[in-house]
Amino acid sequence: MSVTTTTTAAPARRTKKKICRFCADPHSSIDYKEPKLIGVFVTERGKIIPRRITGNCAYHQRRMQEAIKRARILALLPFTTVYQP
Repeated sequence: MSVTTTTTAAPARRTKKKICRFCADPHSSIDYKEPKLIGVFVTERGKIIPRRITGNCAYHQRRMQEAIKRARILALLPFTTVYQP
């Protein structure tokens, strides 16, 4: 018994190229002392959002990662928002 299955490939989806917001606006800077700006790049569980989702370039993603880690150490950002004793 031979079973033949036909699979149809999904059509290719074109997504819009994400532009780094820090490259687009040269006056904006990444600073660990700005928790509101840094908080956009952190999930509610406290994980750093990857650059394929945020659209940051590699240079600014590294700076953002460094700023998030500094802000966590200085208690400007929590390591995690979910706390269960």
